[in-house]
Amino acid sequence: MTRIILLVWSLVAIACGSVSNDTPWRTGTSNCSCLEELANQQLVINDLANTVNTLADRLSQMETTVVATQTLASLDHALGTELNPASSCLHIKQNNPSSQDGAYFLIGKDGTIYQTYCDMTTAGGGWTLVSSVHEDDMYGKCTAGDRWTSTRGNNHNYPGGDGNWANVHTFGSMGSATTDDYKNPGYFSIHASNVMLWHVPNNVPPKEYKTAAYLRYRTSTGFLEDFGGSLYSLFKDHFLIGHNLGTYTHDNGPAIPIVYDQGNNTLVESLLPPNILQQHEAVPGFVQFRVFNYESACHAVCPGVNFVGGNSEHVCIGGGGYWVEGGSSQCGDYVSKDWDGYGTGHGWSANRLVTESVIMFFYR
Repeated sequence: MTRIILLVWSLVAIACGSVSNDTPWRTGTSNCSCLEELANQQLVINDLANTVNTLADRLSQMETTVVATQTLASLDHALGTELNPASSCLHIKQNNPSSQDGAYFLIGKDGTIYQTYCDMTTAGGGWTLVSSVHEDDMYGKCTAGDRWTSTRGNNHNYPGGDGNWANVHTFGSMGSATTDDYKNPGYFSIHASNVMLWHVPNNVPPKEYKTAAYLRYRTSTGFLEDFGGSLYSLFKDHFLIGHNLGTYTHDNGPAIPIVYDQGNNTLVESLLPPNILQQHEAVPGFVQFRVFNYESACHAVCPGVNFVGGNSEHVCIGGGGYWVEGGSSQCGDYVSKDWDGYGTGHGWSANRLVTESVIMFFYR
């Protein structure tokens, strides 16, 4: 800018220098022309100054944008983002030990990118939410929303139900895991050693999943390593789900001891139907898989308990597609938690809190 001003003034000086110093200013025309030229050049200088200032402002804005873009690019490529998805929440935690609880992007073995919730703080963190079991309608027995049992009614022609405990179908989303059933690719693609279960009231948003959970517990024995590293392989290759595949006295699946992070055995017992307690059919402090009832109907999971009796349909969740005492009494993701009324907590019925909560499953 300084060079431009000096150049303009040099031109003016040359132009005005051709006028004789003793020429009268008021009578001659050359001096007037020189003054007019000087005024014009001043306008040019002002215009140039404004242009330079405008260009300088634009350059500064561009530099700021470049810096911001580089920063965002760096953030966007962090492990666990959509541009750089991880294989599991444990992978993210190992890569960045300061990772916090929340939503992250993962990628399945087939290349599917999905978003799920990661618990990065419990027992060292690295827990991946892979599924949730939600009862959308206790009055609808094995209807459209019962993906963890059967969506085709209580039907002896489909004893295994929809089969979602042992297939690679996915449904739902992380953001709606407390309002609908959820299953992501991690359920069958992550190799894990342990599971963690959360009992969370319905309709809770993701940011409140952990704080709203009234029961949080996990296994610590590495039991999944003995069954293929996932619930998918456990049910597919070791403990099949269906009707009349065994009896409750001889063929139930493993009952794994649990460690509580929220709640205790006393709380678990308080949430059981009174008749279950009176008949000592459930022992708290475990999570059990593939459990039969008196009629050899099959349930997938008994959360928080080792079930030792024959009335597991009032406590356990998920399972096959056929119950002998079906109809309006049994069948569905929460098979028969309403035997003596919806949410009453009397007889064989669960209370309202249990009935209106989801069970979330995590891997690590």
